[in-house]
Amino acid sequence: MSDILDRLSGIAPDLLEQTGITLWLVVASLIFGGIGGLVVGTTITVTRRGAILEQPVVYGILNALVNTIRPIPFIIFLVAMQPLARAVVGRGIGNEAIIFALSLAATFGIARIVEQNLVTVDPGVIEAARSTGASPWRIIRTVILPEGAGPLILGYTFATVALIDMSAVAGMAGGEGLGNYAVAYGFRQFDEVVTWSALVIIIVVTQVVQGLGNWLARRILRR
Repeated sequence: MSDILDRLSGIAPDLLEQTGITLWLVVASLIFGGIGGLVVGTTITVTRRGAILEQPVVYGILNALVNTIRPIPFIIFLVAMQPLARAVVGRGIGNEAIIFALSLAATFGIARIVEQNLVTVDPGVIEAARSTGASPWRIIRTVILPEGAGPLILGYTFATVALIDMSAVAGMAGGEGLGNYAVAYGFRQFDEVVTWSALVIIIVVTQVVQGLGNWLARRILRR
């Protein structure tokens, strides 16, 4: 037991650093991907047949993009995006390239989550707003998005947990974080203390994120 405690004391600074890197990867990707996913998902919702901004061409293109990109395993998507990441962020490997790929993957994953939650908004509420003469953009801003806020919070919580999972493969493209640390310094060097310490931290972070998301969603749904 004392050997394990000594080992934990020795790797604590590295664990803290890699935890910070993981949180940076996830938060940055969630900001970019979350905004992009909200825009794409809302656009898909309001341009579908019978919606307030019906646009079959726009809907068809965006829906096809989401259906094409969302199912791609992230490890394959990460490799495929290296040339584009090099053109956009200046490098095809490293944490910046990981954030770029994570943000793109999150955009299309979150877009579907947003759409699935917004289409459940009561059509009667939307029609009531239209009958008062509200413009489509005002209906989106003051009716559709607020009515879907609670489920959206849960959806974004799910997406955050998924991003934590995807960030674990950052090492495949020269990135860092707890996942890469566990593989490079735990699994490959047969150091179970490193592997299990990283695993426990990831579990704790995931539980905290899920708990905060559930709490915030409950508060919004009670209003």
